[in-house]
Amino acid sequence: MASLLKDPLFETSGRGPSTNKNFYNFSITKSNVVWRWWLISPRAVYKLSKPGQLILSYEDFLDDSKLQRELSAVFGRGILQYAKALCQGHYDYLERLPDPLLLWIINHLELEDVGQLARTSHRFRQLCGSEEFWEQAVRRRCKTVSAEVPSLAQEVGWRNIFFTNKLQLQKLINRRRLRGDEQKAEVTAGKRPEMSHHDLKPTGSKPSKEGGTS
Repeated sequence: MASLLKDPLFETSGRGPSTNKNFYNFSITKSNVVWRWWLISPRAVYKLSKPGQLILSYEDFLDDSKLQRELSAVFGRGILQYAKALCQGHYDYLERLPDPLLLWIINHLELEDVGQLARTSHRFRQLCGSEEFWEQAVRRRCKTVSAEVPSLAQEVGWRNIFFTNKLQLQKLINRRRLRGDEQKAEVTAGKRPEMSHHDLKPTGSKPSKEGGTS
């Protein structure tokens, strides 16, 4: 199961809080913890300072209370607790699967379960409400999807397509088709050449001796 996890397992970057303008990067790989920092200060003494880096094993990180306090001060206690959980082997496997695989799994759930899953995290809320999910749901429910349905979905969304019965869906398609025909007719009418005053010359007129018409 661990092979499903990407490397790094976690990574975040940002500036220090309030008066601390330094820049920090924290990452957890499959084998160690990496803490990096860049000193940012207008003082000349710091202009030539090089970025720092600290690489620790999981065990050393869990025993390093000083680094834990610094990590909590920069990124918050929630990040600290999450980092400690990863170092203790508490992986959130499902959360870390790639989106295409998660969408495939979600589409095998009942709609009620999908709604419950969407409440568990920001990522699942996005996936369960995404156009990709609802398009897959429509295609799984319907044996065939006509070529006009994807175009209609661009207007009303795949979720509305899913909850629309076949009769209503056909009505929407017919209305969209009718609008398309009307627009084509308007475009065609607009391309007709305008008649000039020369086209209004009476037929059968004869040129006069002076070059005019009689």
